[in-house]
Amino acid sequence: MKGDSDKVIVIGGGVIGAFCAYFLRRAGRDVTIVDAGKFGMGCSHANCGFVSPSHVLPLAGPGAIRSALWAMLQPSGPLSIKPRFDPALWGWLFLFARRCNMHDMIEAGHAIQALLQSSRTLYQQIIAEEQFDCEWETRGMLFVLATEKGMHHYAETDKLLAETFQMPARRIDGVALIEFEPALKPGLAGAYLYEGDAHLRPDRLMASLKTLLLKRGVTIREGCKVHGLDKHEHRAHRVVTSEGEFTAQSFIFATGAWTPLLAEHIGCRVPIQPGKGYSITMPRPTLCPKYPLIFEEHRVAVTPWRSGYRLGSTMQFAGYDATLSRKRLAILTEAAKLYLREPVAEPIQEEWFGWRPMTYDSKPILDRSPELENVWIAAGHNMLGLSMAPATGKLMAEMIGSQAPHLDPYPYRGSRF
Repeated sequence: MKGDSDKVIVIGGGVIGAFCAYFLRRAGRDVTIVDAGKFGMGCSHANCGFVSPSHVLPLAGPGAIRSALWAMLQPSGPLSIKPRFDPALWGWLFLFARRCNMHDMIEAGHAIQALLQSSRTLYQQIIAEEQFDCEWETRGMLFVLATEKGMHHYAETDKLLAETFQMPARRIDGVALIEFEPALKPGLAGAYLYEGDAHLRPDRLMASLKTLLLKRGVTIREGCKVHGLDKHEHRAHRVVTSEGEFTAQSFIFATGAWTPLLAEHIGCRVPIQPGKGYSITMPRPTLCPKYPLIFEEHRVAVTPWRSGYRLGSTMQFAGYDATLSRKRLAILTEAAKLYLREPVAEPIQEEWFGWRPMTYDSKPILDRSPELENVWIAAGHNMLGLSMAPATGKLMAEMIGSQAPHLDPYPYRGSRF
């Protein structure tokens, strides 16, 4: 019978926590997942399902402040900040602004790219090996531009991605775009296709992960709220929850946007802001896109699956406000109408929001607590949690097991804040 020396408790049952549990169990550890809600029902549930190596650039970069201010001034802009007295938010925004330069953007981009590329490879392997039923598709991703100005501006981004990150795209102009993707309206300026990107259905991924983890002997405790850690001499010995106390050798906080609210337990400040994103899920339109799409000038995404269709995105900094904004949902459908012949279908199956864990440098925190030597943090994946999850899980299992990491963990250290 295994003792506590083999046990790891993962706090958080989203895609990050699930892949941490997956790789820890593969390494022979006794793993329990603890979640205050239901497994896979947070921000991992109804995102757009992109596995996107193309998304290497952080939000903070040259011109980001100007773009953000413009977006906030538009009635249907993709970004909004709820006016309020919130020192943590304003401090976060200040530090974000300081990183809006080329040097910091490139540095963050390389760190983001390492996780994205590793995860893309791991997804391909794991989905095949474990036979996950998650509607995995490897068609690529199409960045669509409505205007010639947009095409010209994005050409600079494409050049940067090709030359600095070896991530070139295939450019498709004008009339050729409609032949390539007939679901789009005529008259659009063009698009860039990133052929290495993929997509899946996130709720089905989480269902497949849950089934597999349970089959492999991982314990999943849902509706189990963490009240604190029992600590002694710079170590945690047990987690205190609404369902009792559980002892382990190591603890991972994979708690996404909720991580700052757990700082007292983790033992350090975690500069994560909840960035509220929205999605609408519906059946496939009769004329459904073949490719996942991003409408770059409107920051709206479209995901076609065999079993459905989703519009998603927008960014709202409103704290932990749990109101479903009809205005933010309307931004998704109104943008889709500008680009697609059939932008929506009936009936609407789900209207959803979730809080993305946003760090001001767009890099996650994958590190040990500075105060508790057996407590780890795996949070702050911004809008790329699903895209980065397998590499994150593998890296966390390697670090906890004192194995040589497959990626350099230095860029994700908590001490950078």
